[in-house]
Amino acid sequence: MNESRLVFEIMQLLGLHGAVFRCNAGQFFTRSGQRVSGLPKGFSDILFIGDDGRACFVEVKTPGGKTTPEQDKFIERMQKLGARAGIAHSALEAAQICGIGENEYGL
Repeated sequence: MNESRLVFEIMQLLGLHGAVFRCNAGQFFTRSGQRVSGLPKGFSDILFIGDDGRACFVEVKTPGGKTTPEQDKFIERMQKLGARAGIAHSALEAAQICGIGENEYGL
């Protein structure tokens, strides 16, 4: 499974339990060539706000995928601030990171 498909599956599951956003970090260029700055380098792939109002940041990696030092620092910083944050290789891992219990999604 590629990372885009995994992100989609995770967003579908998390969307049943709160608000979910796909986040793009770094700089991008429009079709006309204009440079646009996104979120800071290292920002997680998914921002989830649970029904309890607590933020959760999920960095999505396929099995064997590695995080960058910036991603590791971002996750560590969010955890220190009291948010849930982590690296998910599956929808199940993402749910666990975000504090969604197995009985809530039928696995």
